[in-house]
Amino acid sequence: MIAGTALVFVGTRDLIESHIGQSVAAHNFKAPAPPVARPVPRIHPGDTVAKLSIPRLNTQLYVIEGDDERELRRGPGHLPGTVMPGARGNSVIAGHRDTHFRVLRGIRKGDDIVLQTSAGQFLYRVRRTDIVPPTDTSSLQPSSTPVLHLITCYPFHYVGAAPKRFVVEASLAGQVTRLE
Repeated sequence: MIAGTALVFVGTRDLIESHIGQSVAAHNFKAPAPPVARPVPRIHPGDTVAKLSIPRLNTQLYVIEGDDERELRRGPGHLPGTVMPGARGNSVIAGHRDTHFRVLRGIRKGDDIVLQTSAGQFLYRVRRTDIVPPTDTSSLQPSSTPVLHLITCYPFHYVGAAPKRFVVEASLAGQVTRLE
């Protein structure tokens, strides 16, 4: 009975923290401002760096800088060391399968992903999805073209540490707006 109560408590805590984290991230998100000469802002772990939308799945999530447990409880995390959305290279965003990235179970080839950052709004189109072992790090490798990888654990309805990873690969399809 104690173990069951503990599991319910942890699950409830994670859901509450994910909702509160997204509310705080939405409040902290700075939408693009009109172009003016300004220094590039420094990004710190925990900063809200993007708004991620998947129109077909009616989803809007705020992306947090960082990939440790604290950031991932608040929202999907942009992996430090990867490029920001819209830039040339590989931008990687990871999230928990049982909270924010549960929606990825419904994503499919051809879906649009829109990422809004302080630099503008960028449209990505899903090229493929894949299920890989955790040792497969090919989705983290640098790229010479603008690409986006969304990563979560798999299967979606698994209790405990999931044995695989679900990877969404999308390529930059266009710029909705870009601020310089």
